[in-house]
Parts: sequence; structure tokens; C-alpha cells
Amino acid sequence: MPRAVHPTAVVEAGAVIGADVGIGPYALVGAEVQIGDGADIGGHAVLTGRTRIGAGVRIFPFASVGSEPQDLKYEGEASALEIGPRTVVREHAQLNTGTAGGGMLTRVGADCLIMAGAHVAHDCHLGDRVVLANNVLLGGHCLVEDGAVLGGGAAIHQYVRIGRFAMIGGLSGVEQDVLPFTTAVGNRARLTGLNLVGLRRRGIGRETVRNLREAFDLLSGGEGTMAERVAALADRFPGDKALEALLDFARAPSSRGFCPPVVPLVT
Repeated sequence: MPRAVHPTAVVEAGAVIGADVGIGPYALVGAEVQIGDGADIGGHAVLTGRTRIGAGVRIFPFASVGSEPQDLKYEGEASALEIGPRTVVREHAQLNTGTAGGGMLTRVGADCLIMAGAHVAHDCHLGDRVVLANNVLLGGHCLVEDGAVLGGGAAIHQYVRIGRFAMIGGLSGVEQDVLPFTTAVGNRARLTGLNLVGLRRRGIGRETVRNLREAFDLLSGGEGTMAERVAALADRFPGDKALEALLDFARAPSSRGFCPPVVPLVT
């Protein structure tokens, strides 16, 4: 049973509400919404569509969660939105469901922070511990891997991939894939080096950082295609999981190409 549903809140028949859930004044919970145990829904928040909210999620006032995609090709298909446990969605953020053209699902992982005014468009997939600062805009079909941090007002083009533990500077316009562990900034964004602060905060050792420096020098400024550069690195750092993650990202298909470095590349 819910912890407390304010008498002015509207919970439509069919909604599934877990144990110890709070729902604030004038909030709306649609008929196909599922809310996990211990979640807290702020006043005036709107949860609609086929939306699944994980345990311990906090949704602040005036957020719009599970609304239809802003996609002219959307024709009412039964797409969904999933939000992982303990994620926080702040005021006026908007998260849309998926579309038939993108796998029918928008997904936000666990322990994420979606700050005020951020927009997560249809078919985006966010990993765990992702931070979207105020007014970040994700176009449709974006992939944001674990631990990435996107600064305030950054705008990410549809189909762009942001690698794990990458840092995107505020007000940046990102139109190409950003390699894991890097920092990108500018309009249009360019790599400015490794995300050294993020690596240090996550306990990445000095040897791995040195390996990453060498890898980025080759991937960002070496000769040949990206595939050829990756092949040249494939056996150089056996057993280094950070390097394996980097190379896996670089091997994966990219519809936008890779964000280039500034010249010279500063690490």
C-alpha cells in the first residue's frame, strides 16, 4: 500500500503502486504506470504512458515522465519508459517513451541524476550513475554509458553515443560520438583530453591512466581509419578493463562518427 497519497492526487485505475510510496498534491499517475517500493512522487508531477519506475526513485514537482515522443513518425505504438532504482528526476525534466523505430523503449539506469529542465528523448538509453545537469537536451536514440556527466545546457544530437565516464562541458553542442574517459567541450564539441578528475574520483590507477593516454594519442591523432587504429591497440594492454571498454566502444557501429580532438590534444 502507498505510504501517503495526497487527496488531490489522481491515481488512475490500473496503476500499480508499490509499498511505502509517497504521491504529492495534484500529481497524476496514469493507468499503465508501475511505481516501485519506496518511491516518492512530488506534487504536480505527471507520470503517464507505459512507464515503470524503480524502487526508491524520487520524482520532483512538475516533472513529465512517460509522455509521448516528440517524433512525427510516432503513431501511438505501445512503447515504454523504464527508470532504474534510486534515480532522481528533478523539476520540469521531461522523459519520453520509445518508438517503433528505436526498439520501443527509453531506458534510464540506476542511481542517475536528471536535473531540472533536462530532456531525455525517445529511445535514449542511459546507463547507471549518469548525471544530466540542468537543461541538458538529449535527441532521440542517444546512448549515454555508465558514469558519464553532461554539463548544464549541453545539447546532444540524435544517435550520438557518449562513452562511460566521459565529461561533456556545459553549453556544448555534441554531434559525434565521444570516446569513454574523455572530456569534450565546445560548439561543435571537440575532445580536450582525458577526464582526469572523473578517473581520479573513480579510483582509476596511474598505470591505467598512462595506458589511456597512449591509447588516446593513437586513436585521436594516429594514421589510418578508426578500425585500423583499434586493431593496432588490441593486444597492447592485455587485461586492462578500461582499455577494453574503450576499444569496445570504438569498435561498435557509429552512425555519427567520432568527436575529433582539438589541436593539439591536451591530456
